[in-house]
Amino acid sequence: MFEDLTERKRQERLMREAGRLPPNQALTLKWPVLHVGSVPRFDPQTWDFKVSGLVDQRLRLTWDEFSHLPMTQVTADMHCVTRWSRFDVRWEGVLFSDLLKLIRVRPAATHVMVEAEHGYTSNVPLADLLRPTTLFALKHHGEPLSADHGYPLRLVVPNLYAWKSVKWVRGLEFMDHDEPGFWEQNGYNLYGDPFKEERFSG
Repeated sequence: MFEDLTERKRQERLMREAGRLPPNQALTLKWPVLHVGSVPRFDPQTWDFKVSGLVDQRLRLTWDEFSHLPMTQVTADMHCVTRWSRFDVRWEGVLFSDLLKLIRVRPAATHVMVEAEHGYTSNVPLADLLRPTTLFALKHHGEPLSADHGYPLRLVVPNLYAWKSVKWVRGLEFMDHDEPGFWEQNGYNLYGDPFKEERFSG
C-alpha cells in the first residue's frame, strides 16, 4: 500500500512538472466507473450509429459496418471533472476524422450534439472533434471496452473533461450553434477545459 502511494505521488509530481496534470487534479492508477443510469445491453443485430443535422445526406451504420471501419491507436491523457487524471491511456478505434470521410458536413456546422443510449447527450465543438486524438474507441489497452466503460463504443475527446468522452455512443447531430447536453443542462460548463478548470457553469 505504501509503495503504491509513493509511486502514485512520484508520477503525479512528474506529470505536474511536465505540465500534463491540470489544476486541482490527482493521478489515479485505477479507472473509476462513473455514469448516469444503468449499463445498456448491447445487441449487435439491432445496434446502429446515425449521423444527422447539417450534413448533405444522413448516415446509418450497422454494428458490422462500424466495427469494420479502419482502426487507429491513440495514446492520450484522461481528466475527469471529479478531479482524477489518468496518463498515457491507449485507445483503439475509429478516428473522428475517418468517420467524417463518409459524410459531407455543411459549412455552417460548428458544433455536434453527441447522442448516446438512454437519451444521454453532450455538446462538443466540431473543432475539438477534428483533433487528431479524438476517436470512437472500441478497445482500451488492447482489450475490448468493458460494458461499464462504454462497450461497444465510446467517444474519446482527450482535451476536454471526461464527461465529454461519451459512453455508449449511438450518433451525432451536426449543428450551427452550441446548446447544452445532459450534464451541461445540469450545471456543468458548456466547454469543459481541464486546464482552465471549466467544471461548472457561471
